[in-house]
Amino acid sequence: MSSKKLLRSLALLLAVASFLTLRLAAQDAPSVAEAARRARQQKQDAAKPTHVIDNDTLAPASTAASTSAPSAPASDSNPPAARESAGASPLAPKSQPNAAEEEHQKAELEALKQEIADKKASVNLKQREIALEQDSFTSNPDHEHDNAGKEKLDSLRTDLSQLQSELADLEAKLAELAPPPDANTPEPPKP
Repeated sequence: MSSKKLLRSLALLLAVASFLTLRLAAQDAPSVAEAARRARQQKQDAAKPTHVIDNDTLAPASTAASTSAPSAPASDSNPPAARESAGASPLAPKSQPNAAEEEHQKAELEALKQEIADKKASVNLKQREIALEQDSFTSNPDHEHDNAGKEKLDSLRTDLSQLQSELADLEAKLAELAPPPDANTPEPPKP
């Protein structure tokens, strides 16, 4: 009889253990409805692009508005004969290529300015790297005999001087390409 009791208690224990295991597994797994809610929310968040306002998005709108606003009233106030004679003047065809050249020069200047900014950042980074390496080198108690550390510092300093010379060349090129500030802009009246 004891074997029957043992088998019954073992079967009962096994049933209780499997019931608890199923209950715990059901608590850990998210429901299908919850998963669907999360997926829908992620889809809605991804569908809404964020709009970032920066100089690139503002510049075209402001230049287009400033160029179209003055030209519209001027064309309405001129009689049709005056507009035709203005379009046939020899100055009109010359202004269009100048505008294209100016845009090209502006783009070239902006690219050069960006390159100079990148080069300045590289110089700054190299100077920081040299300072860090110098501190590391001098913190070594036996730095007089550390030839590898000396060579590395010398190499970094050589790289820095090369970067600085490249930066100076770029700035000289910018000075050649950029018009003097007083040539294009009229001098403000003195009070």
